[in-house]
Order: sequence, then C-alpha cells, then structure tokens
Amino acid sequence: MGMFDSFNINASGLTAQRYRMDVISENVANANTTRTEDGTPYKRKVVTFEEKNGGTPNFSTIFGRCTDRYSAKGVKVSGTFEDSSEGNMVYDPSHPDADENGYVTYPNVNIITEMTNLIDASRSYEANATAFEASKSIAQQGLQIGNS
Repeated sequence: MGMFDSFNINASGLTAQRYRMDVISENVANANTTRTEDGTPYKRKVVTFEEKNGGTPNFSTIFGRCTDRYSAKGVKVSGTFEDSSEGNMVYDPSHPDADENGYVTYPNVNIITEMTNLIDASRSYEANATAFEASKSIAQQGLQIGNS
C-alpha cells in the first residue's frame, strides 16, 4: 500500500456517501409526490456501493492487482435503483390523483427510514473525513521527521 492510497480510499468514501445523502434528500423531498412526468407516483431510490476494481476475481484480475500498485482503491457507487415495493394507498377522494375508488397512491418513501439512512450516511461521511485528517497528519509528521 502506497503513501497516498489512504487518501484515495477516504476520498472515494466521502464521494460515495455524499452521493448517498443526495439521493436520500431527493427521496425526502418527493415523499408526497403522487404524480411524476410519466403519471406514476415517485419511486424511492436506493444507492448501492461496490469495491473499486471489484468484480469476479480471476487470474488476470488478481495478477493485475498485484502488479499495478497505482490502481484506485476504495469504494464506488455501483448504481442507483428504484425500490420496487408498493406505494402507500390512502383514502382521499378529493385528491386530484385519486382512483375511481377514492384511493391515492403515495410514494413508497418512509421518512423514518430515510432519516435513519441519512444519519448513517452522515456518520460514514464523518468517519471518512476523520480518517482522511488522520492520514494527512501522519503524512505531515513523516515530512517533518524527514526535514529534521
């Protein structure tokens, strides 16, 4: 592991968690959106992560990882997917999006779940920032030792 690998790993974690917080805030903002451009209720979005340079390991990927000391390490966003769970049906016959029985389909966004996920993403972001600062401090101390 090189001297700057920890910076790359922590920076990728910061970027991934920031993106996750953006998607969570989009979910919260659309918690009551009953009609999108295609006429359906908003669908909750979920972010998934995977290891950078991950995938199915075979000889060539393992050999490449061993020989390429400057490859990126850390985490990356593997995708943003729509949650396939059903929306919440609420009886409100006066709502413009109500069906013939008077029910409105609201998005499948649970504010409590989203806020819990937001706290988790925020704590992960803070942990990566703290680790980044620790790596920076170690690098600075190493430079000071070299100057002595």
